[in-house]
Amino acid sequence: MKAILFVGHGSKDREGNDQVRQFIETMRRTWDETVLVETSFLEFERPTVNQGIDVCVEKGADHIVVIPIMLLQAGHSKIHIPAAIDEAKKKYPLVEFTYGRPIGVHEETFEILKTRLEEIGENQDDPDPDTAVLLLGRGGSDPDANSDLYKIARLLWEKTNFKIVEPAFMGVTNPLVNEGIERCIKLGAKKVIILPYFLFTGILIKRLEEMMVPFQHQYATVEFKLAGYFGYHPKLQTILKERVEEALRDEVKMNCDTCLYRLDAMEHVHHHHHHDHDHDHHHDHDGHDHHHHVHSHHHEHEGEKAGDRR
Repeated sequence: MKAILFVGHGSKDREGNDQVRQFIETMRRTWDETVLVETSFLEFERPTVNQGIDVCVEKGADHIVVIPIMLLQAGHSKIHIPAAIDEAKKKYPLVEFTYGRPIGVHEETFEILKTRLEEIGENQDDPDPDTAVLLLGRGGSDPDANSDLYKIARLLWEKTNFKIVEPAFMGVTNPLVNEGIERCIKLGAKKVIILPYFLFTGILIKRLEEMMVPFQHQYATVEFKLAGYFGYHPKLQTILKERVEEALRDEVKMNCDTCLYRLDAMEHVHHHHHHDHDHDHHHDHDGHDHHHHVHSHHHEHEGEKAGDRR
């Protein structure tokens, strides 16, 4: 039996975790009843990834497809989930595991962002010339993920007629929200729309909501609007279903060329040759064997910085 194990980030905020569960429950109804669908979390909430795998095996799964519900590839999707899968492979040598991709820079995410802008009354095709969109990401210690937010900001600029689309982050790395607002104002913005690049609610979204009044006081001549996070948008279902189908067909490709952990991982490959012959390998541009989750092997992650917690 095949099982799909979704992995949410997990939050200290119960509402955020409930939203993940509700979203997966809605999506579960669209799959054949013979496919088992389970939910797990990386931190702050249970079941953990390994506990989720245990549940799948106990219910009879012999092929588990692990799908991260995460926007960008970073330490969690490159290191922590693959490490959990490696552990499970040792525990369940007869079970097949396929690891899917995070959402990444996906065309449908722009449809979600456009919907959230329209909901607050913004005309993306003919906006006021002095309106700026501040695309707000979570921010982390992985340059690859942070740079993806910049790419998404540029693509949003390409797909709409806003003159100013600036990226900023809630924590860990710069520019932070205040600096992002100041950049928009220096570029001539009289109205700043804060557009969160977040999947569900959580500590950071609630903090952001509380920050809106102080922003308005601090920049009295500028109008501020806060758009909604992704939430239950149907296009989010579309993306995750695509990630599942891709994994079920075993067509998962990961871009490792700009990965922070890649070179470190490659240094260790000749010391620890992999013998998982049941698992397809893909080759990177240097011709090295690259597991779907090679990043997790044989080296310690530098650790998430304190601010990178939801």
